[in-house]
Amino acid sequence: MRSTPRDSAPSKDEGTPVTMPAPAPLPGRIVRLEPLAYQHVPGLATAAEALGDPTGFTLVPHGIDEARTYVDKAQAAWAAGKALAFAIVAHSHNTVGAAGGVVGATRFVQLDYWQGPLTWPLPSEPVPPAPDAVPDAVEIGNTWLTPAARGGLVNLESKLLLLQHAFDTWGVQRVTLRADARNARSRAAIERLGAVSDGVLRAHSRGFDGAVRDTAFYSILRDEWPRVRSTILDQLAARQALSMPRTVHHEPWRTLTSSAELV
Repeated sequence: MRSTPRDSAPSKDEGTPVTMPAPAPLPGRIVRLEPLAYQHVPGLATAAEALGDPTGFTLVPHGIDEARTYVDKAQAAWAAGKALAFAIVAHSHNTVGAAGGVVGATRFVQLDYWQGPLTWPLPSEPVPPAPDAVPDAVEIGNTWLTPAARGGLVNLESKLLLLQHAFDTWGVQRVTLRADARNARSRAAIERLGAVSDGVLRAHSRGFDGAVRDTAFYSILRDEWPRVRSTILDQLAARQALSMPRTVHHEPWRTLTSSAELV
């Protein structure tokens, strides 16, 4: 059953209201995804500082001023119905090798709404979603992490929280993920989740380094979600076991984590 967590935000077009899923925190065991806000500006700047060279595959804010602009644009994108951004906040007691606090950011983008009657001929103007609509398809993107939080539990649990919210709360039919075709690390991480390759669009867009980039697209469909969730939980359990001291007894991830606990 699809739930309908909605809120309204004014657009810049003559005050026409744009409905958009309401920002809500997504709590996990080692991280918490918090709707991106100005309170996260110092943490974003600190997390990005460790990345060094600002040129890369994903837009990352460097310094307080850029971090504030980053939040400004994220809030504007939400108000326009285009994106829903989160700060990735690690719990202070985590065992992921990263200090507590903001360790990166991620967001939902490309929210697609398919509700409403099919009409022919097609209307000349797009039909806005109903006030109680939730997305039928969405993309997860614009994810970046400070180096100490990369390649492990933080990214896995962040993706789990987003995917659970998309499939289990909104009831979407498809989640899309994409990566610059040159970004082997991101592509490998997406493939480990169990996402299916939809191919590479050549000369798709301009990269943040100025080069014309090819883009690799992946997707997870609703009927594939149980398999993907199981894959992620298995990986979380395996990585947790590796991160714990051998003398410390710990319960398997699956016995401590359920879908209900993480939504």
